Amino acid sequence: MNPVREHLVTLLVEKFDTPSEAIGDDAALGALDLDSLSRVELVVSLQEHWGVDLDDDRDSAADVTVGQLVDRVRTLLGDSAAQPGAPA
Repeated sequence: MNPVREHLVTLLVEKFDTPSEAIGDDAALGALDLDSLSRVELVVSLQEHWGVDLDDDRDSAADVTVGQLVDRVRTLLGDSAAQPGAPA
């Protein structure tokens, strides 16, 4: 598992009480029972942790999937995020 996905899963499980078995790459944030405020909070947490600038509206939409959000953060980080052991 890549570091961005690991961090996102940890946030969803620990901060938002999302069952880990529900978190697949194709799981939409809205389907994980995250309301709009929780989705924005998730995006802000990712921004603060990774130092990237996500779009609060687009990246926290209910239909955004876990995989799409991971890909977005990795794209903003550049190639280093794709490497195991990248800063977490």
